[in-house]
Amino acid sequence: MRKRTNIGIFAHVDAGKTTVTEQLLYKSGAVRNSGSVDDGTATTDWLDIEKSRGISVSAACAEMNVNGHEICIVDTPGHVDFAGEVERSLSALDGAVLVVTAVEGVQSYTEVLWRALEKLKLPTVIVINKIDREGADIDAVIKSLDRLTGGKTALINCAESTGSTDCTVGTLTGSRREDTLLRLADFDSRIEEKLFSDGDADDTLLTEALAAGCTERRIFPTVVVSAKLSLGIDTLLTAITELLPDSSRSQTDELSGVIFRVMHDSVMGKICFIRLFGGRLEARSTVAVPNSDKMNKITQLRRYSGRKYTDLSAIDAGDIAAVGGLTDFKNGDVIGSLPDERRVSITDAIIRVGVKPKDEQRRPAVLNALGELTEEEPMLGLEVNPITREIYIKITGMIQLEVVRELMSSRFGLDPEFSEPRVIYRETPRKTGVGKWAYVMPKPCWAIVELTMEPLPKGSGLQFRSAIKEGTLARRYQHHVETSVFETAQQGIYGWEVTDALVTLTDGMSHSIHTHPLDFFVCTPVSFLRALTDCGSQLLEPYITATMTASEDLLGKILGQIIDMRGEFDSPVIENGQFTLTATMPLADSMDFPLRFRSLTSGRGVYSSSLSEYRPCRDGQIETLARRSVDPLDLDKWILFRRSAITEQT
Repeated sequence: MRKRTNIGIFAHVDAGKTTVTEQLLYKSGAVRNSGSVDDGTATTDWLDIEKSRGISVSAACAEMNVNGHEICIVDTPGHVDFAGEVERSLSALDGAVLVVTAVEGVQSYTEVLWRALEKLKLPTVIVINKIDREGADIDAVIKSLDRLTGGKTALINCAESTGSTDCTVGTLTGSRREDTLLRLADFDSRIEEKLFSDGDADDTLLTEALAAGCTERRIFPTVVVSAKLSLGIDTLLTAITELLPDSSRSQTDELSGVIFRVMHDSVMGKICFIRLFGGRLEARSTVAVPNSDKMNKITQLRRYSGRKYTDLSAIDAGDIAAVGGLTDFKNGDVIGSLPDERRVSITDAIIRVGVKPKDEQRRPAVLNALGELTEEEPMLGLEVNPITREIYIKITGMIQLEVVRELMSSRFGLDPEFSEPRVIYRETPRKTGVGKWAYVMPKPCWAIVELTMEPLPKGSGLQFRSAIKEGTLARRYQHHVETSVFETAQQGIYGWEVTDALVTLTDGMSHSIHTHPLDFFVCTPVSFLRALTDCGSQLLEPYITATMTASEDLLGKILGQIIDMRGEFDSPVIENGQFTLTATMPLADSMDFPLRFRSLTSGRGVYSSSLSEYRPCRDGQIETLARRSVDPLDLDKWILFRRSAITEQT
C-alpha cells in the first residue's frame, strides 16, 4: 500500500527551520547538496525576495522519498507577519514538526503555533535546534516545552555535550531514556509492564508506543539537533517516517480537497496548490467552483519541490499538487467538503495602509497588481472606497509592508506611495440594546425587522440567531436578515468591524403583496446600527505580546519606554548579563518600537512579537473610519441609494 505523509515545518523566526528542511532533503537523497539560507540556495526559499532578505515569506513544498515512503514537506514562514501562509498550510497536513532553539527555547510565536496545532489535533514532533550555540541549555528548553505541552515531551535522542561545535548526538540512554519510558508508561500498559518486570523496554516496543502516542497527541517525540552541523538529522528523519501518521488517516472516498496556496506563473498563470483528501483529479477534468454554478477545467497538474516540478496526469487522495486552470478559485477554497475541521486562525491583519498611484494613469495597473497579491494572500484584503476612490490594504506587520512594496517594484514595475500605517480598531456593544425599523414607504416595499444585540465574551466573534415564532417570517427572509447582519457588521457606528456580539432576530414581518425580495437587505442594516447605537459601541484596540532579550544595562531604559507606551510587563529574567522580558503593549503606541529597540541595542538585541488580543480603548478615545458606502442611518439617502435612485458618489 502506498504510504505518504504531508508534514509542515513550523517555528518562530530564526529558529532554523529552513536549514532543518535542507538537511532532511539532503539526508533523504532528495538533493545532492544542502542549500543555505545565507547563500540564497535553500530549496524552499527560492523566490527572489526570499533570497535577498534571507527569510521565508511564503509556504513552499519539497518532496523526498525515504525507503518508498513519500513525504511532502511544507516549509512555512517563521515571521508572524506571514502567519496567513501558516494558517492555510495547516489545513493541508497530516503532521507537524515544531522547531525551537536550544538557546531561546519557547518564544511568543511558538506558543501561537502550538495553540493552532492543538486545535487541529495535528500529531507533532518537536525539534530542539542549534545545540551547538553558546548558551544552549537542553534541560531548560525541555522544562519550557513541558509547560507548553502539559508534560508530554519525550526526548528520543540526546547530546553528549552542548555549547561547542564538536558535540555529538547518540542514542537515548541513561536517565533520559528512563524519563521517556516513564512518560510513555503513563498511557501504554505494555511499557508499564516492561518497566516493572525488566526495568527497560526494547527499541521496537518503544517505537510502537511513540508512534501510537504521537498520533493521538498523548506524547510529543522530541529530537535535539544542530542543523548547521548536520547532527541529529538522521534521528529526526526516522521520527518523521516512523512516528507521524500517513495520509490515509484522513482520506475519504468522495472528492475532497483544500486550496492552501496560490501563486502566479508566467506560463501556467494562476496556480492553486491543493491537498486532496478524497477522490481523484485528472488533467482536463472539470471542478465545480464553490458557491457558484461555474465549472473550471484543469489545464495542468504539477508536483513541486522547491522551484523544480514534475508534470502529472492525475493526483489521488493524500497528494499535494499544483493545479492550473482554476481561475475562479480563491486561496482557502474547499473542493467538496473536508473530512474534518481544518481551519484555524493564528493572527489578524491589524494595520491599514493606503496605496496611491504616483500617476493616476497607473491606477488600473496598481489595482491589478494588488489584486494578484491579494489572491495569493487574502489577508491583504484589498479595498477600494467607492466614494473617495482611495485604495487600502491590510497588513499584519511592517515587514509584510516592506515585502509588498518590494514586490510591487520588482514583480510589477510599479512604485506607488504608501500612507502612514494606521491601527485597525474594532467595535463591540457595551450592553444589550434593541434596534427596529419598519421599511414600508415609499411603496412598493414592506419589511419590518427588530434585532436585539448583546455583548459576548472576548473572542466570540459575531453570532446570529432567530428567536421569532414559527410562521411569523418566511425562512428565506430570515436568511436575508442573517446575511445582511454579517455584511453590515463590517462597519459599525465608528466605521470598524463589529465583533463579540450576539444578534438575535426578535421580530419580523413581510407583506404578501408589497414585499420585494431585497427589502430585508434595505431594512436590516438600519435595525442593526440602531441596535448598536442603543447598546453603545465600545472601541477595541489591538495589543501585542513582545518578548525581548538584550544586555542587562539597557533594562531600565527599555522598561521606561514600555511604561510610556502604556505597556505591562512580567518580571525580567536576568542571566549571564542578559535580560529576557515579556511585555504586552497597545499596537497604536508601539508600532515603531521594534526599530527603536534595534537601535537601542545596536542590533544585538532579540525582539519578537505577536498579536495578543483586542482590549477596550481608553474612555473618550474616538477613532473613526470613513464609510465605504452610504450610511444606513441617513434614511432618506439610504433608501434612494438602495433603490438605485442615486449612486454612492452623489
